Amino acid sequence: MASAQAQSNSGYDPRSWTYDQARNVLVSPSVPDQTSDEVTLPAWSVIPRQVVNFSEAQPKGSIVINTTERRLYYMLGDGKALRYAVGVGKEGLEWSGRDTISSKKDWPDWRPPAEMRSREASKGRILPTRVAGGPNNPLGARALYIGNTLYRIHGTNQPWTVGQANSSGCIRMTNEDVIDLYDRVKIGAQIIVRH
Repeated sequence: MASAQAQSNSGYDPRSWTYDQARNVLVSPSVPDQTSDEVTLPAWSVIPRQVVNFSEAQPKGSIVINTTERRLYYMLGDGKALRYAVGVGKEGLEWSGRDTISSKKDWPDWRPPAEMRSREASKGRILPTRVAGGPNNPLGARALYIGNTLYRIHGTNQPWTVGQANSSGCIRMTNEDVIDLYDRVKIGAQIIVRH
């Protein structure tokens, strides 16, 4: 029950954020009072990455994501993988498949798709067409783009959401973990996403 409540109150879902044009930042609905100097953040603890046994034969340097476990495995070879905690798509926005890493970006811009902006506008939430990369950007410190899809593996400025199922389909990691993964993964690496 606590986990479900944490998911619904995390505020990460960028579709529910508002845009403060004066400051050029997104404002999370989880932040109670943007004018206050004191912001109470949800309690969380880091889920450490670790080297684990991985018996499935996958090429060294490839990625396997198990959305049920909410874990990403980076293949090290010799039956070993580096396991990271991830946030995944919430119910109704899950997906699976096989593709490759097509691009990597350092402090990526966030450009909500037109359909997302339209959907949110119909609910009275206006999203910007672009938010520049940086600490106020929901994509965090790094992004690895998956094929020609709208999905990516990216960091977050709300690390307490990692380990939950509350994204719009992207795979979310702490900034520290996504930087570590970014430095290891090559463009063209295989990625498999499973339920």
